[in-house]
Parts: sequence; structure tokens; C-alpha cells
Amino acid sequence: MENLELEKIANEVRKGIVTAVHSAKSGHPGGSLSAADILTYLYFEEMNVDPKNPKMADRDRFVLSKGHVAPALYSVLAQKGFIPAEDLKTLRHTGSYLQGHPDMKHTPGIDMSSGSLGQGFSAAAGMAMAAKLDNKDYRVYALAGDGEIQEGQIWEAAMWAGFRKLDNLVLVVDNNGLQIDGNIADVCSPYPIDKKFEAFNFHVINIDGHNFDEIRAAFKEAKETKGMPTAIIAKTIKGKGVSFMENEASWHGSAPNDEQYAVAMADLEKAGEALCQK
Repeated sequence: MENLELEKIANEVRKGIVTAVHSAKSGHPGGSLSAADILTYLYFEEMNVDPKNPKMADRDRFVLSKGHVAPALYSVLAQKGFIPAEDLKTLRHTGSYLQGHPDMKHTPGIDMSSGSLGQGFSAAAGMAMAAKLDNKDYRVYALAGDGEIQEGQIWEAAMWAGFRKLDNLVLVVDNNGLQIDGNIADVCSPYPIDKKFEAFNFHVINIDGHNFDEIRAAFKEAKETKGMPTAIIAKTIKGKGVSFMENEASWHGSAPNDEQYAVAMADLEKAGEALCQK
């Protein structure tokens, strides 16, 4: 798929994120918007998945370790055809299968229920080991937040995955620089992120998480790396695509009101029109 097509899909994913969080009157738009390009590439280019057969045995697996950005995952699943797009408006509503965090028992396309920060990556490492033990060639991808990697369990999983040489495992760190309490460097700095993962026997790639050429090259390099897992450190912008949300920690876990929703959708409509003229 051409980069322009991926950019158009990612823009639609962002519209779905904003719509879902606005409808819920709660949720996490900032980190959802920063992860939209990575998730779009995973589901539309990288992973072997089938919306018509979500439990396909040889599918690639994805674990959203930072489970609070479920709106991004749901929006991508809707674009891919796993769930109806109109259901995004039921996010966090009583009785909806689109809960505030991913639920593998009720939502097609979800491989692991997640939300307790730090735990998702451990599950992904376990899945990757299972593939090795079963002599299966599916790959396992996980997305973690840069604030989330302050959790000790991330590093326990990294130590184990590096020791086990799980070259079928890829962790993407969404490095948007902000967490609920502010700048990650001020709260509890995880920097240098790349050197830490290298110390745990990971192959490490640093990229611009909004550049599809760099995203494409990174996942290709990860697939070609043998004998060690890969960590892709993706530099991103929290709130990407919505003018008043970009680089604002206050939008980590806040929903836009009606007026803000209108501005956000206008921003994304304008971006979409610009892409159509390319």
C-alpha cells in the first residue's frame, strides 16, 4: 500500500478516535492520536490478520500494552473491517463491547485484554515464546507508552525476551514525551530509552513515528533481525492531528466538549482534503 493511502487511513482513524472519546465524554485522546500511524501501518501493511477470521490460528498477534489508548485500536479495527465504524460512538457506554480498555472476550480482533500498565508486554513475550515452542511462524507485536516503561514489569519482560532471543517479538514504544502528570523526563525519566533496551539484548531502531517511510523500514529491519527481539522507539506527537491537543499533557485523559469536537473534526477534515490533493 502506498504511503499516501496509509496517511488517508490514519486520518480516518484519528476521526474515529475523536468521535469515540467525544461520544463517551471520557477517554484518552492524546496517546491514541500519537499512536494512530503506527497502528495503521501494523494492521494495513505489516500484520497477517483477517477481519473475516479474527481467530485465525496463524495470525500475527498484537497486544496494546498501554490499554487506555483503546480508542486508537478500536478505530483501526473499524477501518480494517473487524467492527462496524458506527459502534465507535458506543465507547465506554453501559452495555457496549467497546470498553475503556481492550477486552479479548467480547471484541473481535483483540488478542489480549490489557490496561494494567506494564503487563501487556509480558503477555506479548509469552505469546512469542509460545510460537517458538509450537514451531509456528506468526509474529507478535506490542505497543507500550513511554510513561508506561517506568513500570518494572516492562523490564522484567524485556530481560526475559532478550535472554530467550525472541526474534519474533517487536515492541514499539510510543515516545510522545508526555504522561498524565506531565513531561516523562520530569516525572521519572526513562531516557536514554534505546540504550536501556540494548542492554537487555534488544535490536533497537529509532524512528519518527509519523513517517511511513521510516515506519516501513523499521518493521522490515525487525523482520530481518535474527536471534534477538526488536524495540522500535517511535518519536511521536501527543494529540497528533488536532491543533489544540498537540503536545498538551492535559489531553492525556480528557474528552473534548461539543465546541472542541467541532474544531478537532475540522482540523482532520482539512488534513484529509490536503491528502486528497496530493
